[in-house]
Amino acid sequence: MSQFDVTPPTAVVVLAAGQGTRMKSTLPKVLHRVAGRSLLGHVLSSAEPLNAANTIVVVGHGRELVAEELSAIAPTATTAVQTEQNGTGHAVAVALESAPTVTGGSVLVLAGDTPLLTSQDLQNLIAVHAGAGATILTARLANPFGYGRIVRDTDATVSAIVEERDATDEQRAIDEVNSGVYVFDLELLRDALTKIGTSNSQGEQYLTDVIGVLRDAGHVVRAVETAEAHILGVNDRRQLATAGAVLRERINDSWMLAGVTMVDPTSVWIDSTVTVEPDAVILPNVLLTGSTTIAAGAHIGPDSSLNNTAVGPDASVVRTTATDAVIGAKATVGPYTYLRPGTVLETGAKAGGFVEMKNAHLGEGAKVPHLSYVGDATIGEGTNIGAATVFVNYDGVAKHHTTIGSHVRVGSDSMLVAPITIGDGAYTAAGSVITDDVPAGAMAVARARQRNILDWVVRRRPGSKSAQAAVADSTHTNGSGEGA
Repeated sequence: MSQFDVTPPTAVVVLAAGQGTRMKSTLPKVLHRVAGRSLLGHVLSSAEPLNAANTIVVVGHGRELVAEELSAIAPTATTAVQTEQNGTGHAVAVALESAPTVTGGSVLVLAGDTPLLTSQDLQNLIAVHAGAGATILTARLANPFGYGRIVRDTDATVSAIVEERDATDEQRAIDEVNSGVYVFDLELLRDALTKIGTSNSQGEQYLTDVIGVLRDAGHVVRAVETAEAHILGVNDRRQLATAGAVLRERINDSWMLAGVTMVDPTSVWIDSTVTVEPDAVILPNVLLTGSTTIAAGAHIGPDSSLNNTAVGPDASVVRTTATDAVIGAKATVGPYTYLRPGTVLETGAKAGGFVEMKNAHLGEGAKVPHLSYVGDATIGEGTNIGAATVFVNYDGVAKHHTTIGSHVRVGSDSMLVAPITIGDGAYTAAGSVITDDVPAGAMAVARARQRNILDWVVRRRPGSKSAQAAVADSTHTNGSGEGA
């Protein structure tokens, strides 16, 4: 059953064969990404809740790449190859020829470059369509230049769609335009596609000409209006950015209405694939992408970028970049912190300022407060890693693991040369280079004994400000240990 109170279409056909030359890209236009999905992904997402029995994507330019994307985002969809781009009517005919056993009911036709369509738009379209030969999604534009115009009869049904290049001056004055989204009676469409020609300025088969064929045969053609922003297509990088801004506002509004606080929503970018729970707080200049999840009560930002990262309840993440990481409940991260893939912070753990972590597990309540690198490590609960500690995990050929127990105190400026294990409750002295395992409860000291060379500055740097300061110091002694 569809989640909407409408009869699901028998098929959805998505037109995605065009090259998109104005994108100036080697990537097929429908694969350019915005708000966490490809353009094609957004279109398929809007249609998915309708639960159509069949989804057919018409491919052409870069079809191998489009097919690869489909296998990841819509594995049940099938493809139909349009080897020559002879117009939208030809593309739909290719789709239906590829599925001769798909019969009866209705077919929804979508353009693969319209990421701003909503499922509600499509529900409204299908609901109005009942009993019609075709129904068109339209919008009224202040500047309709370039769009096909909707020509209506006196009873408000549609008599024709006229393309810009083929329109008269009177028709160009019409502000209601075609979105390129239609619902057709499937069998009527199959028949009408055999009757359209190429007598237009492009010499192509226009899907819009089907409307005239249906009208001539006495079938009703209806239209349903939606907001201008919903029908905007993407043909170049400027329009891609415009679509991104619309989606950002739409996504942010939905989260704020769901109970998420945003101090400055205009500076927050959240992918459509991200989940945020009520009572989370998002501060300015935050980017949340991929499969990121933000739990209730978490504070994110300012100036943070999280990708595929899970943030637990009441955690705090400040000026942080994180990818494929897990930040536990009440954990604190930042500022100026980099969490790389495989990093896990348990409840109450801390990764402080100027800390980088990779493939590291920080136990409950454990802390790496500042200025440290932690790579390929397991750190037990309650352990504290002193400032400027480096986990030396790479020998030039392979990575090695460091295991640190619970309630360990690693002194500042320690080098932990993996692979090593430091037992529970152990200490390492500041400035040590630890190359061997440290037993539980032991103190590891691995540094040279300090030696003071008296009068070195006075003898080697005579006349310098340092030497003058040393001589003037009342505690200064000569080489014999006597005062100067």
